[in-house]
Amino acid sequence: TTFGLPQPSCADETAGGISLTCPSAILMEASTKSVIYEKAPDERRSPASITKIMTAILIFDAIESGKISLEDEVVTSAYAKSMGGSQVYLEEGEKQTVDTLIKCIMVSSGNDASVAMAEYIAGSESGFVQMMNERAASLGMENTHFEDCCGLTDSDNHYTTARDIALMAQELITRYPQIKSYTTIWMDSIRDGQFGLNNTNKLVRFYSGTNGLKTGSTSKAKFCISATAKREDMQLIAVIMGAETSAIRNEQAKKLLDYGFANYA
Repeated sequence: TTFGLPQPSCADETAGGISLTCPSAILMEASTKSVIYEKAPDERRSPASITKIMTAILIFDAIESGKISLEDEVVTSAYAKSMGGSQVYLEEGEKQTVDTLIKCIMVSSGNDASVAMAEYIAGSESGFVQMMNERAASLGMENTHFEDCCGLTDSDNHYTTARDIALMAQELITRYPQIKSYTTIWMDSIRDGQFGLNNTNKLVRFYSGTNGLKTGSTSKAKFCISATAKREDMQLIAVIMGAETSAIRNEQAKKLLDYGFANYA
């Protein structure tokens, strides 16, 4: 089937009976990038760990080009170890494979794992961030600027929008569908079972068809999610930014996905 039915007026935030309390949101169909619903989609906001979608894109770019492989061992620097926030507590000098670090980034939102990969690919986090901004520009992400590779910063100069998040999510899941083998993990472990990983995206367990993608929360960003789900042949991307709680974030994402699956094919 083709993507169809008339689109609701994007100017109408209550289109199709959807009413969201979050300040910014979008619902996109992945194969065509058709926007089904939007609310302040171009308002610049802090994305917190949703930043890591771009980090993942660059990791898979490097794998695709042959620069790195999933089996490569990455050595953790003192700087990567020093990251706060959500982490997998990498020690300085600790070696983990690229495959394991992707899991740490996409399942547990490890800031330390993100920086370790940034340094491995670009030599420094700042060099990697330059690559992130170049890749964002190439995707038409007109209202995005990154200052770090994990979203931990409180800088006002680290921002994106619901629309731009949907664009980078679309790039990741369609160009590198293997990401879903990581983002659908509910629980796993590293270090021979010594350290547990729990998916920060609760929709993976509680919403049918969910196959990703990334959550984020800081006091500045509040609670954000880029939720991806597929039912039958339709892949949807729902982005919620600035929700007051994680429960509200998840409920609003489900509301958007429900609307898309109920009304489109």
